[in-house]
This record gives sequence, structure tokens and C-alpha cells, in this order.
Amino acid sequence: MIDETVFGEPSRGLGLVFLCGALLIAGQQAYYVIVKGATLYYAVLFIGAGMALSGIAESLPKSRRRAAGALRLTAITVLVSLLVIGFVTPEFLSA
Repeated sequence: MIDETVFGEPSRGLGLVFLCGALLIAGQQAYYVIVKGATLYYAVLFIGAGMALSGIAESLPKSRRRAAGALRLTAITVLVSLLVIGFVTPEFLSA
């Protein structure tokens, strides 16, 4: 089941949703940091990176299933590392 889910065929529609979400998150973070002078919120960067990697994985052609699977696993690793950092050193994420 994991092999079918992680290394399955990419979905273009889902990739577009992930990429647009990552762009919106990055734009929102840039706006608040540059215009409003807010401090950088690192958790949002982790979420944006995970969404961007997932979006790129889903945007690949169907013949690139292994590359898409590797990008999906990398996105999962980024998002799980966010959880681990949140439990170990939560002050890093809200610095």
C-alpha cells in the first residue's frame, strides 16, 4: 500500500493546488516580514517547503514515478522534522 501511494502516478490537479498553496504561504510570510516588520515564523517556511516539494512531485510526468516518490518522501521528511523540532525546541519555530 505504501509503494502504491508514494510511488503512484502523479496527479496534475493536486500538484497545482500544492504549488499555489506554497506560493500563497510564501507570499503571506514575505508580506508580513517585509511590509509589516514582523519576525520570521519558521514553521510557515517548513510548511511551504513541504507543500512546494509535494507540488513539484505531483507536477512531474507519469513516467517519472520514482522521482515523484523521492520528492514525496522528502516532503514528508520536511514536515515530520517540523513536528520533531516543535517537540524538542519549540522556541526555534516562533523566533
